[in-house]
Amino acid sequence: MRVHLALLTFLSATALALPSSRLTTRDEDHVVHERRNALPQGWVKRDRLSPHFEIPVSIALKQQNLDRIQEYLEEVSHPDSKAFGQHWDAARVASTFAPSQETVSSVSDWMTLHGIGSTRISPSVSRGWLNVRLSAAEAERLLRTTFHEYEHADSGIVTVGTDEYHVPARLVEHIDFITPTLHFDAKVKRDNSGNLDSSLQRRGAHPHPSPNHPAPNHAPRVVGIGKSLGYPGQSTSEPKFVPLAPLPDGHPHPIVNDLKNCSNSIVPICLRALYGLPKLEGEAKIQDGLGIVEYTPQAYRQEDLSYFFSQYAKGLKYTKPKVVSIDGGYAQTVNQSFEYNGESNLDLEYAMALAETQTTLYQVGDPIESASFSDFLDALDGSFCANDDPSQDAVYPDNSTDPLAYKGPKQCGGIAATKVISTSYGYNEADLTPLYEQRQCNEYAKIALQGVSFFFSSGDYGVSGNNGQCISFTNSSEYIDQSQGGRFNPSFPSTCPYITSVGATQIKPGKTVNDPEEACETTIYSGGGFSNVFSIPDYQKSAVGTYLSQHRPSYQSPRVYNGTGTSRAFPDISANGAKYLVRVDGQYAHVFGTSASAPVVAAIFSRINEERARIGKGPVGFVNPTLYAHPEVLKDITEGGNQGCNTPGFTAVRGWDPVTGLGTPDYKKLLKLYTSLP
Repeated sequence: MRVHLALLTFLSATALALPSSRLTTRDEDHVVHERRNALPQGWVKRDRLSPHFEIPVSIALKQQNLDRIQEYLEEVSHPDSKAFGQHWDAARVASTFAPSQETVSSVSDWMTLHGIGSTRISPSVSRGWLNVRLSAAEAERLLRTTFHEYEHADSGIVTVGTDEYHVPARLVEHIDFITPTLHFDAKVKRDNSGNLDSSLQRRGAHPHPSPNHPAPNHAPRVVGIGKSLGYPGQSTSEPKFVPLAPLPDGHPHPIVNDLKNCSNSIVPICLRALYGLPKLEGEAKIQDGLGIVEYTPQAYRQEDLSYFFSQYAKGLKYTKPKVVSIDGGYAQTVNQSFEYNGESNLDLEYAMALAETQTTLYQVGDPIESASFSDFLDALDGSFCANDDPSQDAVYPDNSTDPLAYKGPKQCGGIAATKVISTSYGYNEADLTPLYEQRQCNEYAKIALQGVSFFFSSGDYGVSGNNGQCISFTNSSEYIDQSQGGRFNPSFPSTCPYITSVGATQIKPGKTVNDPEEACETTIYSGGGFSNVFSIPDYQKSAVGTYLSQHRPSYQSPRVYNGTGTSRAFPDISANGAKYLVRVDGQYAHVFGTSASAPVVAAIFSRINEERARIGKGPVGFVNPTLYAHPEVLKDITEGGNQGCNTPGFTAVRGWDPVTGLGTPDYKKLLKLYTSLP
């Protein structure tokens, strides 16, 4: 994994690890390890910490063999490899990538020399982290920096951090990064008005715009069938959305279960017809085939799921998800509205209806503290786990006096990963530091080595970031609204080379499931583009190279987007993301977004794993190398675009493109290919 240091101008509100030859302090023995020029969007620096303030410091140690992680993953994932499907066990992964004893000792000795007793230093089980509680004065001396309080302007969340920090030059090769410093991976929580206060955004839940009530680009909305659904506590001055024709409660929309009307309302039979997915025959062999990740307070309502299945997935055996609680996660029922139930209901109604096997719901975080991607990864892999870090991850036991607060220990390993995992949340890549993103991306690779397929939605704002944010031309650390133009703003984890990024398509207006789809341009635009952090993986070099040589847009590169051809491109694959009929709080709503596309693709690949299991074969694991080697098993999308940042964005063309990737699934072709592999 490499960070493109030449791409500094692309990065907004982030910090880069800089080599010792570039930046040094007056003491030549120390170098700046990470620095930011400006804070992430919404954060404000406040007072300097009191010298006696206690800080839980976690040091991420450099791991061994990461320079070979892509090679290892290709070996078990590429269809031409003799080791295809020979996935590793957890012990082999841990031993291969654990930091060396020299790394552990060198960093421990450094702290000891600064008067921090060895009994205060706590290594993680895998030796991947060193954790120590320091006073602010100790931390400032150790890292040659100053610590301040930082407040999120909208939510009022306060955390601690710094604008830069230093380490001895001899330790640069041993330390990934140190927290809490520059990393603002805020948890998914809501302020009193019900709005998300984190840069981590849900995908989807967008409304069909009305001519009299245009959908604002600052937050998702939905058009309900029977009533209009908005934010909890939303102001009466906010625009209201005109609902579709009301229907008596308890009755499905009269036309949606007809294939002739799929261009107006997507229901499971439409997706089966689009992608050739048959009904499952016989008993399911795999019981851990599909996982859906949700972050509390997002929660499903079983009443909605059961009713939806009774209308659109009759005879479905598994109508309740298997709920796995992580850090106090549960399907809360205190707050019920589209904003709380829409995402989970959407993901589960369609994933379960299409997969037809037992679906696991990973419900992460309690309603008070909530959680981040790292907290979920902590639960899957104890070697990834660090001590509580309030600037990044949820802190448990939760010290809140609220009775809903989780009082148990933080989940650190012990949660089994399903063979396929779908997530409909994401950040702007520029929200987090490259070193932090690298560490998380490498973790996806480690779990993929064990046979797990990760699918993430690519975003709903085209080449813009969450809520239509673009990067300023004049200040690379500033976000501006997409109406003002600016640099393209790619999403994370979609830019991680070790996950599968899923874009969105739609049935053309007035067309049928038998006609080619186009890129989604109704209400949302499929997220896509080029990373400013991650190098291009080998598996997509040819496809991306062809696109840039034959279809390169006229926008100035690298000023507008990273068209160097050396960076990870996304999405990889797509599926329909428009006009999904979703049952929410006893009503139906049309929902749009890559939030719908990701669980559909995940369900399809869980079915492929099921069919492989029936002939004695293991899970497919990481799918990208096979898809790029055999694009013929996907339906190429050649129309539509993903506008954003006051540009038309990119355009869907023949072959791979940064709008719909390689295309949409063709289940029969995918199944034939994957059942032919070892």
